[in-house]
Amino acid sequence: MAKIPNSMKKSVRYMALMTLERVSKGGAYSNLLLNEMINKGKLNPKDIGLFTELVYGTISHQLLLEFYITPFIAKAKKVDEWVKTLLLLSVYQLEFLDKVPDHAILNEAVEIAKVKGNPGTGKFVNGVLRSYQRQGKPDVEAIKDPIERLAVKISLPVWLTQCFIDQIGFEETEKLGHSLYVPSHASGRVDVRRLSREQAIAVLNEEEISVKESQVSPYGVVAEKGHLASSSLFHDGLLTVQDESSMLVAPAMQIEPEHHVLDACAAPGGKTTHIATFLDSTCGGEVIALDVHDHKVKLIEENAARLNVSSAVFAQKMDAREVQQTFEPEQFDRILVDAPCSGLGLLRRKPDIRYKKNPQDLENLPKIQLAILESCAPTLKSSGILTYSTCTILADENQGVIETFLKRHPEFERIDVLVSPVLKSSIEDKMLTLYPHQFNTDGFFICCLRKK
Repeated sequence: MAKIPNSMKKSVRYMALMTLERVSKGGAYSNLLLNEMINKGKLNPKDIGLFTELVYGTISHQLLLEFYITPFIAKAKKVDEWVKTLLLLSVYQLEFLDKVPDHAILNEAVEIAKVKGNPGTGKFVNGVLRSYQRQGKPDVEAIKDPIERLAVKISLPVWLTQCFIDQIGFEETEKLGHSLYVPSHASGRVDVRRLSREQAIAVLNEEEISVKESQVSPYGVVAEKGHLASSSLFHDGLLTVQDESSMLVAPAMQIEPEHHVLDACAAPGGKTTHIATFLDSTCGGEVIALDVHDHKVKLIEENAARLNVSSAVFAQKMDAREVQQTFEPEQFDRILVDAPCSGLGLLRRKPDIRYKKNPQDLENLPKIQLAILESCAPTLKSSGILTYSTCTILADENQGVIETFLKRHPEFERIDVLVSPVLKSSIEDKMLTLYPHQFNTDGFFICCLRKK
């Protein structure tokens, strides 16, 4: 391979190809790599937008794009993975980006192929893309099996598509899948003790950060344009970046100012710091925030300091499965178990999750989630509330875990999840499941249990 010229290294499409390669090799999640590449490449705002679109768009449409290009590379003896990725990237642009001329897409793809490979690779890429232009994409409707056909249309693995169909039906799964093609938006939580949401919106608009009120959370704002973390409100600790669905947890816990609260799986501290806003340290209110990693404990402390709630937050290193051995029986008024999970509610924000998980990976998670609940349960006071939440939308990790826990612990009962009336339709059997297509949030689950 020839040395890559600096001019090409700074090309948005070349950077997108490098990022997609690293994601496919399992190097890191796409959202983390995006930030790393943007910082390295020193991209301007326009290029950041295109770069993000190319990476997220190609990943989230991957199975559909593979279906499109398969007939055009079927006769090739061998296609290197990076060449296939370059073709997927190029076909994504041809199909879904109408502002970029086709000839520009083809020319740059061929140049990248020549330089990263050799002239023969350039000819191959040129031939495939020109054949694709002439003949057009194959018809997805030709796939006979309806579940496989839907899986290709929405670029979700067949096993995962089947899981969602079993839970919410075929039509809702189709809506869910198509909604994941819509880019995620940033949202922020306002510290309404110190300024109202209306005042926060006014300040952000003055700083040319366009936001609107969240319809899901009374604490939330949703960014339509601009960077929330660059705002004066973020700098001054009056606002933090947090998904709207995540903002529902602390209010659902029904916290009083003097309560002793345990946040058993706390990092990076978004929910911990929200919990702390309901507490008053002068009358004994506190939240003990646990994480199993030192650097994440430090992150919780840093977030608490930035948001001016350190007086009520005590972070410490601990595996949440050891809570019962460490704390006294009936020590806490409220407990949050925001359990480690598959993260499949984050499919829009981390599109590559869908390709990195398989059914076997998920078998062990409910055991861990249940072990954490069972370790925490004895440390909750009578009449206290234990809130279980996850950022997954798979029933085995949510309703299934709650059902097993309640069978083993009849001293607990489900109580209402207190949320905005707009979310009432998302509650079934006193358990809230938010799917990404309903309110364009992350997928999320919340259940509140009272100790009798």
